[in-house]
Amino acid sequence: MAAEIHPRPQTRKPVLLSKIEGFQDVVNTAVIIPKEDGVISVSQDRTIRVWLKRDSGQYWPSVYHTMPVACSCMSFNPETRRISVGLENGTVSEFVLSEDYNQMTPARTYQAHQGGVTVVLFVLEMEWVLSTGQDKSFTWHCSESGQQLGTYRTTAWVSGLQFDVETRHAFVGDHSGQVTILKLEQDNCSLVTTFKGHTGNVTALCWDPVQRVLFSGSSDHSIIMWDIGGRKGTAIELQGHNDKVQGLCYAPHTRQLISCGSDGGIVIWNMDVTRQETPEWLDSDSCQKCEQPFFWNFKQMWDSKKIGLRQHHCRKCGQAVCGKCSSKRSTIPLMGFEFEVRVCDSCHDLITDEERAPTATFHDSKHSIVHMQYEPTRGWLLTSGTDKVIKLWDMTPVVS
Repeated sequence: MAAEIHPRPQTRKPVLLSKIEGFQDVVNTAVIIPKEDGVISVSQDRTIRVWLKRDSGQYWPSVYHTMPVACSCMSFNPETRRISVGLENGTVSEFVLSEDYNQMTPARTYQAHQGGVTVVLFVLEMEWVLSTGQDKSFTWHCSESGQQLGTYRTTAWVSGLQFDVETRHAFVGDHSGQVTILKLEQDNCSLVTTFKGHTGNVTALCWDPVQRVLFSGSSDHSIIMWDIGGRKGTAIELQGHNDKVQGLCYAPHTRQLISCGSDGGIVIWNMDVTRQETPEWLDSDSCQKCEQPFFWNFKQMWDSKKIGLRQHHCRKCGQAVCGKCSSKRSTIPLMGFEFEVRVCDSCHDLITDEERAPTATFHDSKHSIVHMQYEPTRGWLLTSGTDKVIKLWDMTPVVS
Protein backbone atom coordinates (compact mmCIF):
# COMPACT_ATOMS: atom_id res chain seq x y z
CA MET A 1 0.00 0.00 0.00
CA ALA A 2 1.38 3.43 -0.98
CA ALA A 3 2.38 5.73 1.86
CA GLU A 4 0.28 8.85 2.23
CA ILE A 5 2.12 12.14 1.81
CA HIS A 6 1.51 14.82 4.42
CA PRO A 7 3.15 17.98 3.04
CA ARG A 8 4.67 20.40 5.52
CA PRO A 9 3.11 23.91 5.53
CA GLN A 10 5.16 26.35 3.45
CA THR A 11 5.73 30.03 4.19
CA ARG A 12 6.95 30.74 0.65
CA LYS A 13 4.59 29.52 -2.04
CA PRO A 14 3.62 30.07 -5.69
CA VAL A 15 1.47 33.16 -6.29
CA LEU A 16 -1.66 32.67 -8.39
CA LEU A 17 -1.64 35.45 -11.00
CA SER A 18 -4.60 34.65 -13.25
CA LYS A 19 -7.24 32.10 -14.17
CA ILE A 20 -8.39 31.50 -17.75
CA GLU A 21 -11.85 29.94 -17.99
CA GLY A 22 -14.61 29.40 -20.56
CA PHE A 23 -13.59 26.04 -22.05
CA GLN A 24 -16.19 23.39 -22.85
CA ASP A 25 -13.74 20.56 -22.15
CA VAL A 26 -10.28 19.85 -20.74
CA VAL A 27 -7.30 21.85 -22.05
CA ASN A 28 -4.80 19.19 -23.15
CA THR A 29 -1.89 21.56 -23.79
CA ALA A 30 -1.25 25.27 -23.25
CA VAL A 31 1.86 27.45 -23.42
CA ILE A 32 2.84 30.90 -22.19
CA ILE A 33 3.93 33.19 -25.04
CA PRO A 34 7.42 34.49 -24.12
CA LYS A 35 7.75 38.28 -23.90
CA GLU A 36 3.98 38.65 -24.27
CA ASP A 37 1.07 38.66 -21.83
CA GLY A 38 -0.47 35.80 -23.73
CA VAL A 39 -1.31 32.09 -23.69
CA ILE A 40 -2.00 29.59 -26.50
CA SER A 41 -4.31 26.67 -25.70
CA VAL A 42 -5.58 23.55 -27.47
CA SER A 43 -8.50 21.68 -26.00
CA GLN A 44 -10.58 18.55 -26.10
CA ASP A 45 -13.43 20.90 -27.14
CA ARG A 46 -11.70 21.12 -30.59
CA THR A 47 -10.58 24.74 -30.16
CA ILE A 48 -7.24 26.48 -30.67
CA ARG A 49 -7.27 29.78 -28.79
CA VAL A 50 -4.78 32.60 -28.38
CA TRP A 51 -5.43 34.55 -25.18
CA LEU A 52 -4.06 38.09 -24.74
CA LYS A 53 -4.22 40.06 -21.50
CA ARG A 54 -6.42 43.16 -21.82
CA ASP A 55 -6.25 46.44 -19.90
CA SER A 56 -8.85 45.05 -17.50
CA GLY A 57 -6.29 42.43 -16.41
CA GLN A 58 -8.42 39.60 -17.87
CA TYR A 59 -7.34 37.27 -20.68
CA TRP A 60 -9.58 37.30 -23.76
CA PRO A 61 -9.22 35.24 -26.96
CA SER A 62 -7.74 37.17 -29.89
CA VAL A 63 -7.87 33.97 -31.98
CA TYR A 64 -10.63 31.35 -31.68
CA HIS A 65 -10.32 28.52 -34.20
CA THR A 66 -12.34 25.29 -34.23
CA MET A 67 -10.77 22.08 -35.59
CA PRO A 68 -12.74 19.14 -37.07
CA VAL A 69 -11.74 16.85 -34.16
CA ALA A 70 -10.35 17.21 -30.63
CA CYS A 71 -6.87 18.72 -30.21
CA SER A 72 -4.69 16.35 -28.17
CA CYS A 73 -1.30 18.16 -28.02
CA MET A 74 0.68 21.16 -29.31
CA SER A 75 4.16 22.56 -29.84
CA PHE A 76 4.84 26.29 -30.17
CA ASN A 77 8.02 27.87 -31.55
CA PRO A 78 8.27 31.57 -30.52
CA GLU A 79 10.94 32.46 -33.12
CA THR A 80 8.80 31.44 -36.09
CA ARG A 81 5.44 31.82 -34.24
CA ARG A 82 4.60 28.37 -35.60
CA ILE A 83 2.01 26.21 -33.84
CA SER A 84 2.04 22.45 -34.49
CA VAL A 85 -1.21 20.85 -33.27
CA GLY A 86 -1.70 17.10 -32.88
CA LEU A 87 -5.24 15.85 -33.44
CA GLU A 88 -7.15 12.77 -32.34
CA ASN A 89 -7.53 11.61 -35.97
CA GLY A 90 -3.73 11.18 -36.31
CA THR A 91 -2.92 14.35 -38.24
CA VAL A 92 -0.62 17.22 -37.26
CA SER A 93 -1.82 20.66 -38.41
CA GLU A 94 0.54 23.65 -38.52
CA PHE A 95 -0.38 27.32 -38.29
CA VAL A 96 1.62 30.56 -38.23
CA LEU A 97 0.58 33.41 -35.93
CA SER A 98 0.81 37.05 -36.96
CA GLU A 99 3.25 39.34 -35.13
CA ASP A 100 0.44 40.90 -33.07
CA TYR A 101 -1.01 37.44 -32.25
CA ASN A 102 -4.43 38.46 -33.60
CA GLN A 103 -4.46 36.21 -36.66
CA MET A 104 -3.59 32.58 -37.41
CA THR A 105 -2.82 31.28 -40.92
CA PRO A 106 -2.88 27.54 -41.85
CA ALA A 107 0.53 26.37 -43.08
CA ARG A 108 0.65 22.59 -43.54
CA THR A 109 -0.98 19.28 -42.53
CA TYR A 110 0.90 16.03 -41.92
CA GLN A 111 -0.79 12.62 -42.08
CA ALA A 112 1.39 11.38 -39.22
CA HIS A 113 -0.43 8.53 -37.43
CA GLN A 114 -3.21 5.94 -37.66
CA GLY A 115 -4.36 6.81 -34.12
CA GLY A 116 -4.52 9.96 -32.04
CA VAL A 117 -1.35 12.08 -31.77
CA THR A 118 -0.02 12.00 -28.19
CA VAL A 119 3.03 14.34 -28.39
CA VAL A 120 4.30 16.74 -31.08
CA LEU A 121 7.62 18.62 -31.14
CA PHE A 122 8.87 21.13 -33.72
CA VAL A 123 12.68 21.25 -33.89
CA LEU A 124 13.69 24.50 -35.62
CA GLU A 125 17.41 23.61 -35.85
CA MET A 126 16.64 20.47 -37.88
CA GLU A 127 13.42 21.70 -39.55
CA TRP A 128 11.81 18.51 -38.23
CA VAL A 129 8.36 17.83 -36.81
CA LEU A 130 8.52 14.89 -34.39
CA SER A 131 5.35 13.15 -33.23
CA THR A 132 4.16 10.10 -31.34
CA GLY A 133 0.78 8.39 -31.46
CA GLN A 134 -1.64 5.89 -30.04
CA ASP A 135 -0.74 3.67 -33.02
CA LYS A 136 2.52 2.76 -31.20
CA SER A 137 4.68 4.75 -33.61
CA PHE A 138 7.17 7.62 -33.53
CA THR A 139 7.52 9.60 -36.76
CA TRP A 140 9.45 12.62 -37.99
CA HIS A 141 8.66 14.86 -40.97
CA CYS A 142 10.54 17.60 -42.82
CA SER A 143 8.76 20.86 -42.03
CA GLU A 144 10.01 22.40 -45.31
CA SER A 145 8.74 19.73 -47.73
CA GLY A 146 6.10 18.04 -45.57
CA GLN A 147 7.67 14.67 -46.44
CA GLN A 148 7.83 11.89 -43.85
CA LEU A 149 11.51 11.16 -43.15
CA GLY A 150 11.18 8.10 -40.96
CA THR A 151 9.14 6.09 -38.48
CA TYR A 152 9.87 3.74 -35.59
CA ARG A 153 7.48 1.17 -34.12
CA THR A 154 7.33 1.05 -30.32
CA THR A 155 6.17 -1.77 -28.05
CA ALA A 156 3.35 0.28 -26.51
CA TRP A 157 1.37 3.50 -26.91
CA VAL A 158 3.84 6.40 -26.67
CA SER A 159 3.11 9.06 -24.07
CA GLY A 160 6.39 11.02 -23.66
CA LEU A 161 8.90 12.57 -26.07
CA GLN A 162 12.04 14.72 -25.75
CA PHE A 163 14.81 15.56 -28.24
CA ASP A 164 18.47 16.53 -27.86
CA VAL A 165 19.53 18.75 -30.78
CA GLU A 166 23.28 18.34 -30.28
CA THR A 167 23.34 14.52 -30.47
CA ARG A 168 20.07 14.03 -32.40
CA HIS A 169 18.85 11.63 -29.74
CA ALA A 170 15.10 11.17 -29.27
CA PHE A 171 13.83 9.96 -25.89
CA VAL A 172 10.55 8.07 -26.21
CA GLY A 173 8.51 7.00 -23.16
CA ASP A 174 5.62 4.55 -23.49
CA HIS A 175 2.73 2.92 -21.62
CA SER A 176 4.77 -0.16 -20.72
CA GLY A 177 6.98 2.04 -18.51
CA GLN A 178 9.92 1.80 -20.91
CA VAL A 179 12.08 4.65 -22.23
CA THR A 180 13.72 4.17 -25.64
CA ILE A 181 16.65 6.25 -26.91
CA LEU A 182 16.86 6.60 -30.71
CA LYS A 183 19.58 8.22 -32.83
CA LEU A 184 17.87 10.12 -35.67
CA GLU A 185 19.34 10.74 -39.10
CA GLN A 186 17.77 12.53 -42.05
CA ASP A 187 15.97 9.44 -43.32
CA ASN A 188 16.52 6.66 -40.76
CA CYS A 189 17.08 6.00 -37.07
CA SER A 190 18.99 3.49 -34.96
CA LEU A 191 18.16 2.08 -31.54
CA VAL A 192 20.67 3.23 -28.92
CA THR A 193 19.24 1.60 -25.79
CA THR A 194 16.11 1.01 -23.72
CA PHE A 195 15.65 1.19 -19.96
CA LYS A 196 12.78 0.63 -17.56
CA GLY A 197 12.37 1.66 -13.94
CA HIS A 198 8.67 2.45 -13.59
CA THR A 199 5.93 -0.01 -12.70
CA GLY A 200 3.36 2.20 -14.47
CA ASN A 201 3.26 3.96 -17.84
CA VAL A 202 5.58 6.89 -18.53
CA THR A 203 3.45 10.06 -18.40
CA ALA A 204 6.07 12.82 -18.68
CA LEU A 205 9.69 13.29 -19.82
CA CYS A 206 12.08 16.21 -19.29
CA TRP A 207 15.60 16.44 -20.76
CA ASP A 208 18.35 18.68 -19.39
CA PRO A 209 20.98 19.00 -22.16
CA VAL A 210 23.54 20.71 -19.88
CA GLN A 211 23.71 18.07 -17.13
CA ARG A 212 22.68 15.41 -19.68
CA VAL A 213 20.05 14.07 -17.33
CA LEU A 214 16.62 12.70 -18.25
CA PHE A 215 13.68 12.90 -15.83
CA SER A 216 10.71 10.56 -16.27
CA GLY A 217 7.36 10.75 -14.47
CA SER A 218 4.88 7.91 -14.26
CA SER A 219 1.38 6.78 -13.34
CA ASP A 220 3.10 4.87 -10.51
CA HIS A 221 3.39 8.33 -8.79
CA SER A 222 7.21 8.33 -9.00
CA ILE A 223 9.88 10.34 -10.82
CA ILE A 224 13.21 8.84 -11.89
CA MET A 225 16.32 10.86 -12.73
CA TRP A 226 18.43 8.98 -15.30
CA ASP A 227 22.08 10.08 -15.54
CA ILE A 228 22.55 9.62 -19.29
CA GLY A 229 25.77 11.66 -19.53
CA GLY A 230 27.47 9.86 -16.61
CA ARG A 231 27.32 6.51 -18.50
CA LYS A 232 27.16 4.61 -15.20
CA GLY A 233 23.46 3.71 -15.31
CA THR A 234 22.67 5.80 -12.22
CA ALA A 235 18.92 6.14 -11.58
CA ILE A 236 17.67 8.29 -8.70
CA GLU A 237 14.06 7.88 -7.54
CA LEU A 238 11.88 10.77 -6.28
CA GLN A 239 8.64 10.06 -4.38
CA GLY A 240 6.47 13.13 -3.88
CA HIS A 241 3.02 12.61 -5.44
CA ASN A 242 -0.12 10.73 -4.41
CA ASP A 243 -1.29 10.27 -8.01
CA LYS A 244 0.22 10.11 -11.48
CA VAL A 245 2.88 12.64 -12.44
CA GLN A 246 1.53 14.78 -15.30
CA GLY A 247 4.36 17.21 -16.02
CA LEU A 248 8.06 17.85 -15.39
CA CYS A 249 10.28 20.85 -16.00
CA TYR A 250 13.89 21.48 -14.97
CA ALA A 251 15.10 24.98 -14.06
CA PRO A 252 18.86 24.78 -14.81
CA HIS A 253 19.74 28.21 -13.37
CA THR A 254 18.60 27.14 -9.90
CA ARG A 255 19.02 23.36 -10.35
CA GLN A 256 15.43 22.70 -9.31
CA LEU A 257 12.94 20.25 -10.77
CA ILE A 258 9.25 21.21 -10.90
CA SER A 259 6.73 18.38 -11.00
CA CYS A 260 2.93 18.47 -11.17
CA GLY A 261 0.44 15.66 -10.71
CA SER A 262 -3.18 14.57 -10.87
CA ASP A 263 -3.22 15.00 -7.08
CA GLY A 264 -3.01 18.78 -7.66
CA GLY A 265 0.46 18.92 -6.18
CA ILE A 266 3.20 21.24 -7.42
CA VAL A 267 6.49 19.93 -6.02
CA ILE A 268 9.80 21.83 -6.19
CA TRP A 269 12.79 19.47 -5.88
CA ASN A 270 16.25 20.73 -4.97
CA MET A 271 18.56 18.84 -7.35
CA ASP A 272 21.67 20.71 -6.16
CA VAL A 273 22.30 18.02 -3.52
CA THR A 274 24.14 14.70 -3.66
CA ARG A 275 21.34 12.18 -4.01
CA GLN A 276 21.58 8.43 -3.44
CA GLU A 277 20.18 5.52 -5.42
CA THR A 278 17.50 3.46 -3.72
CA PRO A 279 18.83 -0.06 -2.95
CA GLU A 280 17.66 -3.19 -4.74
CA TRP A 281 15.29 -5.20 -2.57
CA LEU A 282 16.96 -8.38 -1.34
CA ASP A 283 15.33 -11.82 -1.46
CA SER A 284 15.25 -14.01 1.62
CA ASP A 285 13.14 -16.82 3.10
CA SER A 286 13.54 -15.40 6.59
CA CYS A 287 13.98 -12.02 8.28
CA GLN A 288 17.54 -10.81 7.74
CA LYS A 289 17.53 -9.29 11.24
CA CYS A 290 15.94 -11.84 13.61
CA GLU A 291 15.93 -14.87 11.24
CA GLN A 292 12.22 -15.57 11.85
CA PRO A 293 10.80 -17.51 8.83
CA PHE A 294 8.49 -15.83 6.32
CA PHE A 295 5.11 -17.49 5.80
CA TRP A 296 6.11 -19.44 2.65
CA ASN A 297 9.16 -21.00 4.35
CA PHE A 298 7.34 -24.16 5.53
CA LYS A 299 10.48 -26.14 6.37
CA GLN A 300 11.91 -23.56 8.78
CA MET A 301 8.44 -22.95 10.25
CA TRP A 302 8.12 -26.71 10.95
CA ASP A 303 11.68 -27.13 12.25
CA SER A 304 11.53 -24.10 14.57
CA LYS A 305 7.82 -24.55 15.47
CA LYS A 306 7.25 -20.85 14.66
CA ILE A 307 4.47 -19.08 12.78
CA GLY A 308 5.55 -17.62 9.43
CA LEU A 309 5.67 -13.82 9.17
CA ARG A 310 4.92 -11.36 6.38
CA GLN A 311 7.92 -10.00 4.46
CA HIS A 312 8.71 -6.27 4.28
CA HIS A 313 11.71 -4.33 2.96
CA CYS A 314 13.75 -1.55 4.50
CA ARG A 315 13.79 1.40 2.08
CA LYS A 316 17.29 2.42 3.18
CA CYS A 317 19.28 -0.86 3.08
CA GLY A 318 16.92 -3.01 1.01
CA GLN A 319 17.01 -5.96 3.42
CA ALA A 320 14.04 -8.32 3.79
CA VAL A 321 12.68 -7.86 7.30
CA CYS A 322 9.65 -8.77 9.40
CA GLY A 323 7.20 -6.22 10.82
CA LYS A 324 8.68 -6.37 14.30
CA CYS A 325 12.18 -5.52 13.02
CA SER A 326 10.85 -2.65 10.88
CA SER A 327 8.35 -1.00 13.20
CA LYS A 328 9.66 2.54 12.65
CA ARG A 329 9.21 5.06 9.85
CA SER A 330 11.44 7.86 8.59
CA THR A 331 11.85 10.29 5.74
CA ILE A 332 14.99 9.76 3.61
CA PRO A 333 15.00 12.88 1.36
CA LEU A 334 18.39 12.19 -0.25
CA MET A 335 16.93 8.89 -1.51
CA GLY A 336 13.85 10.74 -2.76
CA PHE A 337 11.54 9.77 0.11
CA GLU A 338 10.11 13.09 1.26
CA PHE A 339 7.42 11.31 3.27
CA GLU A 340 7.87 8.64 5.94
CA VAL A 341 8.58 5.10 4.71
CA ARG A 342 9.35 1.77 6.36
CA VAL A 343 12.94 1.31 7.55
CA CYS A 344 14.49 -1.40 9.69
CA ASP A 345 15.13 -0.46 13.31
CA SER A 346 18.93 -0.44 12.91
CA CYS A 347 18.79 1.92 9.89
CA HIS A 348 16.33 4.17 11.73
CA ASP A 349 18.83 4.63 14.55
CA LEU A 350 21.59 5.56 12.04
CA ILE A 351 19.62 8.23 10.12
CA THR A 352 20.66 11.67 11.38
CA ASP A 353 18.52 14.81 11.62
CA GLU A 354 20.64 16.29 8.84
CA GLU A 355 19.75 13.35 6.57
CA ARG A 356 16.07 13.92 7.36
CA ALA A 357 16.21 17.58 6.23
CA PRO A 358 13.67 18.04 3.38
CA THR A 359 14.94 18.61 -0.17
CA ALA A 360 11.53 19.44 -1.69
CA THR A 361 8.62 21.79 -1.03
CA PHE A 362 4.97 20.91 -1.63
CA HIS A 363 2.24 23.24 -2.87
CA ASP A 364 -1.45 22.73 -3.69
CA SER A 365 -2.73 24.01 -7.05
CA LYS A 366 -6.31 23.25 -6.01
CA HIS A 367 -7.09 21.48 -9.27
CA SER A 368 -6.21 18.07 -10.70
CA ILE A 369 -3.43 18.91 -13.17
CA VAL A 370 -3.37 17.36 -16.66
CA HIS A 371 -0.65 19.59 -18.17
CA MET A 372 2.03 22.05 -17.06
CA GLN A 373 4.53 24.41 -18.71
CA TYR A 374 7.25 26.55 -17.13
CA GLU A 375 8.41 29.82 -18.69
CA PRO A 376 11.86 30.46 -17.18
CA THR A 377 12.48 34.07 -18.25
CA ARG A 378 9.67 35.36 -16.04
CA GLY A 379 9.52 32.39 -13.70
CA TRP A 380 5.86 31.68 -14.55
CA LEU A 381 4.17 28.29 -14.39
CA LEU A 382 1.05 27.34 -16.32
CA THR A 383 -1.18 24.50 -15.14
CA SER A 384 -4.36 23.20 -16.78
CA GLY A 385 -6.72 20.92 -14.90
CA THR A 386 -9.65 18.55 -15.15
CA ASP A 387 -11.77 21.53 -13.98
CA LYS A 388 -11.29 23.02 -17.53
CA VAL A 389 -9.36 25.96 -16.04
CA ILE A 390 -5.87 27.29 -16.85
CA LYS A 391 -3.97 28.83 -13.94
CA LEU A 392 -0.91 31.09 -14.21
CA TRP A 393 1.51 31.12 -11.26
CA ASP A 394 4.46 33.30 -10.30
CA MET A 395 7.05 30.73 -9.18
CA THR A 396 9.83 33.17 -8.23
CA PRO A 397 9.15 32.84 -4.46
CA VAL A 398 9.95 29.10 -4.63
CA VAL A 399 12.15 28.66 -7.72
CA SER A 400 15.17 30.66 -6.57
